[in-house]
Amino acid sequence: MGAADAVPGVSGGTVAFITGIYEELIHSIRRCDPQALQVLFTQGIKAFWQHINGNFLVTLLAGIGLSLATLAHIVLYLLDQHPVLLWAFFFGLILASVWSVARHVGEWTSIRTLTFFAGAFFAYLITSLSPTAVEATPIFVVISGMIAICAMILPGISGSFILLLLGMYSTILTAVKELQLVTMGLFAFGCILGLLSFTRVLSWAFNRYHSLTLALLGGFLLGSLNKVWPWKYTLSYTINSKGEQVPLVEQNITPQAFFDLTGVDPQTLACAVLAIVGALLVLALDRNQGSSNSEAEA
Repeated sequence: MGAADAVPGVSGGTVAFITGIYEELIHSIRRCDPQALQVLFTQGIKAFWQHINGNFLVTLLAGIGLSLATLAHIVLYLLDQHPVLLWAFFFGLILASVWSVARHVGEWTSIRTLTFFAGAFFAYLITSLSPTAVEATPIFVVISGMIAICAMILPGISGSFILLLLGMYSTILTAVKELQLVTMGLFAFGCILGLLSFTRVLSWAFNRYHSLTLALLGGFLLGSLNKVWPWKYTLSYTINSKGEQVPLVEQNITPQAFFDLTGVDPQTLACAVLAIVGALLVLALDRNQGSSNSEAEA
């Protein structure tokens, strides 16, 4: 999840969904509320830890932190040096995830089908928007944190990409790099507010409308394929915090058009292989989850 969230276009929530921990993650975060503090003061640390599913949350946060310190750098290097191949892998990963989520929906009624395509349209629309430039006021930093963290836990919608759309991506990266504690604190405060409030909505949705929620999230995944299409043509650039020129607005094109416009080998065969590898990885994880669930029920 840490490595995925570092890439503007891939959601950590997608990885949580692929690995089968998404619902547990949502329900665990949702229990970090005032009631948890009441349990802490009335029943003690052990009861509090069990209430919030502490072992799960600490293990997950440790993995995200370790990934951001190690694996995320590798992913960002590949994004810079081999973007077409990396996007192809993510494309196969997310495409297979759509099938994985869809098969857990159950009976595809008309309302579930409509919800699925509404989610796909919404995600496609979000990933088609052009980034904006705004002033990084304290209030907007907090709001950016709230919106970005909600996107990070939604499969198919990247928190990093949302920061790009809001014009805050380089601001937050610069704050982290230069240890701008005030900006980092405001952003973290916004993330906490957004996380605690939005997970309550998702937890309620899963409890009341489980299949419908899965259909909506599956649609988000399908619509996000627009962002991870491997072959892109850059229409405009921006300057990042390091003074480097990076793509700002991109258009999806065919492999042949990519070669004609850029003169760069589209590596179509290698992309197809990596997309298949990504899809097979998801199918293997999905099968393993099915086996684990069967054993648990037995």
